[in-house]
Amino acid sequence: MSKITINIDGKDVETQEGEFILNAARANDIFIPAICYLTRCSPTLACRICLVEADGKQVYACNAKSKDGMNITTKTENIEKERRAIMEVYDVNHPLQCGVCDQSGECELQNYTLEMGVDSQSYTVKDVNRSSHDWGHLHYDPGLCIVCERCATACKDMIGDNSLKTIPRGADALDEEFKNTMPKDAYAMWNKLNKSVIGLTNGTDVLDCTSCGECAAVCPVGALVDTHFMYKSNAWELNQVPATCGHCSAGCQISYDVKHTSVSDDTDKIYRVMNEWNYVSLCGAGRYGFDYENRVEAKDEVAFASAIEAFKKADTIEFTSTITNEEAYVLQTLKEKHGYKLINNEAKSFQTFLSNYSEISGTMLYGNDLKATHNSNFVISLGTALKSDNPNARYALNNSMTVNKGAGLYFHPLQDPIIEGLGKSIITVKHAPLQEEAALYLILDLFADKEKLPKKVVEYLETFHSQKTITVEETIKETIVEIVKEMKVNEETGEEEEVEVEKSKVVPKKVSKEVQVDDNRLLEILGADDDFMDALNKNLSKKDTFAMVVGADLYNHPNAKNIARLVGLVEKCSDIELTMIPPLTNSLGVALICELDDEKGSYSIGYNTKGDFTLSALGDCDLDMPAINQQEGTLTSINKRVNPTNAALVYKGYELNDIANELGMNAENVMIIHHLSQLQWA
Repeated sequence: MSKITINIDGKDVETQEGEFILNAARANDIFIPAICYLTRCSPTLACRICLVEADGKQVYACNAKSKDGMNITTKTENIEKERRAIMEVYDVNHPLQCGVCDQSGECELQNYTLEMGVDSQSYTVKDVNRSSHDWGHLHYDPGLCIVCERCATACKDMIGDNSLKTIPRGADALDEEFKNTMPKDAYAMWNKLNKSVIGLTNGTDVLDCTSCGECAAVCPVGALVDTHFMYKSNAWELNQVPATCGHCSAGCQISYDVKHTSVSDDTDKIYRVMNEWNYVSLCGAGRYGFDYENRVEAKDEVAFASAIEAFKKADTIEFTSTITNEEAYVLQTLKEKHGYKLINNEAKSFQTFLSNYSEISGTMLYGNDLKATHNSNFVISLGTALKSDNPNARYALNNSMTVNKGAGLYFHPLQDPIIEGLGKSIITVKHAPLQEEAALYLILDLFADKEKLPKKVVEYLETFHSQKTITVEETIKETIVEIVKEMKVNEETGEEEEVEVEKSKVVPKKVSKEVQVDDNRLLEILGADDDFMDALNKNLSKKDTFAMVVGADLYNHPNAKNIARLVGLVEKCSDIELTMIPPLTNSLGVALICELDDEKGSYSIGYNTKGDFTLSALGDCDLDMPAINQQEGTLTSINKRVNPTNAALVYKGYELNDIANELGMNAENVMIIHHLSQLQWA
């Protein structure tokens, strides 16, 4: 899309052609109120408070697209009248329990009521009984719900569970007088609000979803809350610690909300994890899996002395990629200074895969990130179980299908009802284990520009093709003659009599015929359905932006070297934008910083993994180490960004830096800018 210029309240701003007015305004620090809209989801027009005037006509900023030269006014007398009326309607029968509501202090209903200057109430309607519901880890209070539909929208357009929807409220109809006396948009919003509450799509009272909690995160009021946080704290009592989630390689930006444990215990405790939901969505692990800190109250000098002796004896350090870039740099420096072998099998596989891939692609790293997946309208997934390997990649796939009206192609040995449930426009191919190589050849065959592919690859692809004869049925039009009886007047007698006449008509007829068709043996190898090509061609209709996500099944494949080169060919010889999922939290950072070895020596130090002498944040070790949520540092994400993380909780024991310093390395302030200079810094 091309760049255009629009004018908002007298200010010229540059935006993309077709961008929603609301997003264009937000990108240029211009305030337009909006409650129901979520940046990465489709507009619902539930709140209508984003009303603006564009070229003299009232439109909704969340739904109206920018056009070059458009003149927009965000405030007029009529618009402000509508907005105030809308906020008055939201406040009708809303319980006055702000003092004990979990959302108090960060409630958008409170904020916008003040913003619109609502200090009196002009409307009324009889309230109805609205009982609360406990849906597993969520509590829903329809009395507090303003039916903005953000929960249902996030669940459908971003997460892909589609577990929530609006259901009938069972309230009395609005007084007809309101239709004639109150502002038009306020009445339309109220009429819808009065008829609806939020319910479950499965028709039961049992929530069936992946338990990500995004619906509660986006709720602007206290209607949907996590049960673990109910009545635990006021928002203003919590100290927000910005951090990066350490559960996978997505690198989600989060905040740990921290305060003292109790009146009698001033030890800090994490009460909840929050996310900026307009920019990033969390999975259940990121939102609820925060209680993994390693509580150490003092430095164990005896264990530390044993650790130093073990390091002097060791020739190998084994570790996982659930560490920061700074820890990886310390380990690499120890290798350079003392000659340790560094063993990290998953990072080594990824490192080698990247090296082989770069031989073909000509680039050190894959070309794109999950933004490319979000923005595409056809996504291919190979070698990864998206549901668990990187939930944000699954969200990107779903977002592409819902918001961009996209389609997908998912290859994996295991059937996944979550992926299949994303919609009819995704084709899942459940292939046999270790057939990812065949899948890549099929992708090259279907999507690559054959003129750009090496001749040997084109010739190899041709060996899978042959002609076969099949019998097909088709419907043709055939003319037939029928003898029918009709009543006609006899010209001689003048009397009506029955006669037989011939009549012809065209009728459909099914016929069978033999035809020659292309037979691609790759489809048979992969176990694709017989109608695979028909379904694929249907899904590819009007698709023009392509993305592919690949994962760890490729990096650890017996033929990983050839597979890496095939992945490079896909990116180089097609219009597909490539993203690779690093296997663990900081696998990409480790792969870029550390010189990893293939085989370990005779005596190993284990760092967050088992060794002859073990350092770990996971317990059952010889010397404790801090967990990710007890450290400051950086993590390198799937999006090739170096993201900072901060310590939410105190750690009073020894750290890797202490050991490094004891071994002669100055590791007080470790910086890794040089090693990660080709990445973006968050």
